[in-house]
Amino acid sequence: MSTSEQPRNPLHGITLERMVTDLADYYGWDGLSENIPLRCFSVDPSVSSSLKFLRKTPWAREKVESLYLYTLRRQERQSQGKRY
Repeated sequence: MSTSEQPRNPLHGITLERMVTDLADYYGWDGLSENIPLRCFSVDPSVSSSLKFLRKTPWAREKVESLYLYTLRRQERQSQGKRY
């Protein structure tokens, strides 16, 4: 599928690795663990260990995707507010 086939899907083309990396950079591991209380984010966290868990656990992956979308919308609103 090309991007033009899913123009309204903000997750199209975004890998799980990128989501976890971006969220960890934005919130830090502690902040990420507070937003999504998962052991893979709180005990010896790493992108690699998080990916292993999230790929096996659909409900946890949905939480990560949801937080990622929320964060994107939040950043977009903040950047729009600075233009004026």
